[in-house]
Amino acid sequence: MQEVSDSRQQASPSFSSVAIIDELKRTFATGRSKSYQWRVEQLTALNQLITENSKDIIAALHSDLGKSDTEAWLTEIAYSTSDIKGNLKRLKSWMKPNKVSTPLMAKPGKSYTISEPFGVALIIGAWNYPFQLVVAPLIAAIAAGNCAVIKPSELSEATSALIAKLVPKYLDNNAFKVVEGGKDETTELLAQAFDKYFYTGGEHVGRIVMTAAAKHLAPVTLELGGKSPCVVDGASNMEIAVKRIVWGKWMNAGQTCVAPDYILIEEEYLADFSQRLIAEIKEQYGNDPKDNKDYGRIINQRHCARLINYLDGEYIIHGGKHNIDHCYIEPTVLVQPSTESAVMQEEIFGPILPIVTCKTKSQMLNFVTSRAKPLAAYVFTSNDKFEAEFVEQVSAGSICINDTNIFLVNHDLPFGGVGTSGIGQYHGKAGFDTFSHKKSVMKRSFKFDAPLRYAPFSKFKLMLLKKFS
Repeated sequence: MQEVSDSRQQASPSFSSVAIIDELKRTFATGRSKSYQWRVEQLTALNQLITENSKDIIAALHSDLGKSDTEAWLTEIAYSTSDIKGNLKRLKSWMKPNKVSTPLMAKPGKSYTISEPFGVALIIGAWNYPFQLVVAPLIAAIAAGNCAVIKPSELSEATSALIAKLVPKYLDNNAFKVVEGGKDETTELLAQAFDKYFYTGGEHVGRIVMTAAAKHLAPVTLELGGKSPCVVDGASNMEIAVKRIVWGKWMNAGQTCVAPDYILIEEEYLADFSQRLIAEIKEQYGNDPKDNKDYGRIINQRHCARLINYLDGEYIIHGGKHNIDHCYIEPTVLVQPSTESAVMQEEIFGPILPIVTCKTKSQMLNFVTSRAKPLAAYVFTSNDKFEAEFVEQVSAGSICINDTNIFLVNHDLPFGGVGTSGIGQYHGKAGFDTFSHKKSVMKRSFKFDAPLRYAPFSKFKLMLLKKFS
């Protein structure tokens, strides 16, 4: 996933991070955020914030990214409200102590774990899904009983301003604060001690966030990105495969952290796949996508220029037209780029899809496994043996078989990266766990006290300890 901040000069922070964090810590110290009732009230209020202001949210997303009403509703609004409903339905059971077994040496007694909130969390959102990628970790933080500082991306200005306006109207003002701004504000926040750090964005800033958390020995979750491969078995259902690939790749103009980053296909199927792919792009977005209300825009001119540079010297079989003034790049397909080229070395995060051919399925697997572990990996196949090999051999944050992106709608599937694609997971119960500390508790009875463990020791005691341990 691309970086949250850019290198533009930012004004000095116009807020006191120390005062904000101190207020939130005082609130947390009262214990009110730990109650089931408070968590339900805040989650309900967050759901109300979304439903009552959905038109304004959609308008802000259109302003920032040119998102269509349907895409904004599906990927940001409905996604968030569905997550809240799932949390409300299961929160009481998640909060219950979890009994575990007690060894013979500690009996009579009982053992269990309690999920307790960390305290005050810092949530740094990203610009590509600027509402949902703030709200989703916030849902988890609330469910787990935390207070939080929310830092939306400054690149999605309209959405950031709307979040800053709405949160104080709906949520507990003493428990949640929104801080707008860019690099300076983020740096100021990272200089403070939080109990939990949650960042969505690129690897470079992710390292900065992790360094800041390490200074306080605080837990950190990094939702990053990488080059998510899409392996296509040419003998599979190609008609449906291309529909799902086009949907997953060009949603949000390709600015999705789990979008297919490149296609791998056997040489003999390249021509058929390419023709079908181009036809499906036209089917979904028309012959001129710049006039299609369902096709979005690049976040800003800087990122648009970055993407255009990827096209230099590449063999383009479809698309390539762009207008940097309007942050527009049409859906673009490349064939056989060099593996050393920028488009194959860096996360694309835009509407450009390279196709690379291999001679065999084994070569495709080797291509994927020899590279950095991605946030998501896709395989389209009707071959059970190849599917099993892919799942077994490919290490990725998530794997989706015969579709793209759709796995995200299942909040029971933990979401997160591995290696350079991220650390930690969230969504549903995984989010509750991410923002919770599992506290271990053992309670002993006074009714029986075995003398075996007490000095003075003897060979007989040792024999009995070995027998019952």
